Formats: sequence, structure tokens, C-alpha cells
Amino acid sequence: MTSTSGPPADLRLQRSSRDAAGTERLLQDWLSGALPPGSRPTLSLLSGVDANGMSSETLVLDATWREGGEQRVGRYVARVAPAAEDFPVFPRYELREQYDVMRLVGEVTDVPVPQVGLIEPTGTVLGTPFFLMDRVEGVIPPDVLPYNFGDSWVHDATPEQQARLRDSSVAVLAGLHAIRDATTTFEFLDPARHGHDGETLLQRDLARTKAWYGYAAADIGRSPLAERALAWLEANVPETDPIDDVLCWGDARIGNMIYRDFEPVAVLDWEMACLGPRELDVSWMVFAHRVFESIAAALELPGMPDFLREEDVVATYEELSGARLCDLTWYHVYNGLQWCIVFMRTGARQIHFGEIERPDEVDSLMHCGPLMAQILDEVGA
Repeated sequence: MTSTSGPPADLRLQRSSRDAAGTERLLQDWLSGALPPGSRPTLSLLSGVDANGMSSETLVLDATWREGGEQRVGRYVARVAPAAEDFPVFPRYELREQYDVMRLVGEVTDVPVPQVGLIEPTGTVLGTPFFLMDRVEGVIPPDVLPYNFGDSWVHDATPEQQARLRDSSVAVLAGLHAIRDATTTFEFLDPARHGHDGETLLQRDLARTKAWYGYAAADIGRSPLAERALAWLEANVPETDPIDDVLCWGDARIGNMIYRDFEPVAVLDWEMACLGPRELDVSWMVFAHRVFESIAAALELPGMPDFLREEDVVATYEELSGARLCDLTWYHVYNGLQWCIVFMRTGARQIHFGEIERPDEVDSLMHCGPLMAQILDEVGA
């Protein structure tokens, strides 16, 4: 059984049941057909990525081909939608939506999103759809073990470097949220398109998350902690003004960015992109660090209590964006619920692949559990 007091010794999960032996050949054949005649491409599959993120398969590859009489070289990452038998995190994996979000963000902002390239939307090549994006070099704050546990480039940085990382990361959120007419440009992200009802985007986001919880519980069982959070959220939905809705990254944490010199050079993992209040993203960035801090405290590690503090993140965001944020408490509970659901699905996946035994209590899978329980106690839920 997994303990809620800290992460297991190894959080690396089985990503896919795919037979890797033929993947390079399949990609090579696909690329030959996707490029113009005479390109004569060659492809080298370097590896899958055993790093942060657990919702999709990621392949690293190099390709060479001829174009205009010259040899060209491309260094790519292939983002591959998970197969149903691999216990995907989400009930629906809209790879095309993810692709279009990245493409549009790259076109209308200076946010450093990797350039997307060819897309295979049918699933006939690898069994599920995938697309290519440029590979960006740099370093990522580790999740395993978390960067705040010590012995990481983030933990060992100077206070000035940590502040630069924090402020430049918050600037990514401000840049995304500054996109004009986001609800029109990214209308395909509205949960109403998939049958989730509500008068406001936030209400529709909550309806989608409630359905996601039901999907997770069907495999692993009900979570008292998640249901406690959901009941409080439904009873306390804040009033929002549609004019303030923005494009939210969704998985807005520093572990989903590549850095050079403590500034982001690539913003990754757009599966959870949504429309809604800007507080969704700001809360996620704060909450993610608080989860790691709660685990560090349980293990009696010093952690990084002065890093990504809510008051600092909010002050920086408001200065950069010119917007005033509402109280983040509701959004912390909402994002905490989403973390719980993710752990329910990744726990089901670990059970499926024989990495852990099925626990007696679903809530024992949730590394965010102690923090969630504390927040719910504070709000009287």
C-alpha cells in the first residue's frame, strides 16, 4: 500500500504497453510518406522520456532528409496519445486540441512554446495519434525526487536565481492570460462542446472535473477525500465575469517547463489547457509547490519554504499582468481535487502494470492528501 506521508521510492510509471521494437520502423515509413518525394528521410529513435508528466507517451527522435538539394536535420519530440489499455489519465485525450493550443499560443504570444510540426491524427501508424514538436535543450525541475528535497539545481541555486526562476515562470502565466479574445480563439476548449453544462465557464469546468472523478472512481473506487472536496466546491462556486475568462495552461507548474539560466525556454504539457478564470493557473503553480513542501515536511526535510510562496507569486503576477486576483482558496481546493483524480488514475495504472498492490483505501494513493485534508479543515468542509 502506498503511504500518504511521502512518495514511494520510485514514482516512475510504466508509460505504455507499446512494443518499442518496431516503433522506429513505423515512424520511418510514416515520415517517408509525409515528406515530399525525393526527401529520402532517415529516422533515429533515441528514447522515450522517463521524466515529469504521466499522461501521455513521449518519444525522442532525430530525422534527416533532403530538401532543396540540401541535407536537413531535425531534432524532435513526438507526443503520442495513450492507448485505452494503458489506463490513460483522462477519459478523452484530445491530441488535436493540444496541438492547436500550442500552435496558436506560438503564433499570438512570446510564450516559449515548442514549435509544432507534422501531426498524424488517425492513429493508423502507432495505434494512437501523435504529433512532432521541436526538441528544446535545457533543464527541468525534477519531480523524482522532487526538486525541493535537496540535491537539485533548483534547491541549490542562490536566492537571486530562485527569484529569477519564480518571476520568469509567473511571467509565462501573465503572457498566456494576456491573449485577447481567448474564449473565441480557443472556443474548442469550452467544456460545453462535450456536454458539460453550466452558466459560466468555471461551472462547466467543475462539471467536467466531476465527470472525470466519476471516470476515475469507476476503476479504482470512491475517494472520501475527493468527494468531500467536490461537495464543498459545488456549494461555494465563486461568481465570475465572462469578460475575465482567459486561456489557462491547466498544468501550470515549473516541472512542466524547460529552463536555461533560470528562465523558461519551453512550456510543455498542454493536456489540461482550458478556459476560465486566471486564478486557476496561479493557484496551480502555488498548490503544486505546496504539495511537494507538505511531503518534504512529512519526511522531516528542510524543503524550500521561501520559494513560490503564494504572496510572492500573486504580487508578481499582479504587477506583470495589471490584473487583481481574487482569493485563491476555492481554486486551491479545485486544483487539489484534480490532483486527487490524477493520483487515482496513475494509481490504477500502477496496479494494472503490477507496480503496486491495490490499496485498502483509495485515499492512500494521494500524495496531496495531507495538504488537501488540511485545506478542507480550514474552510470547514
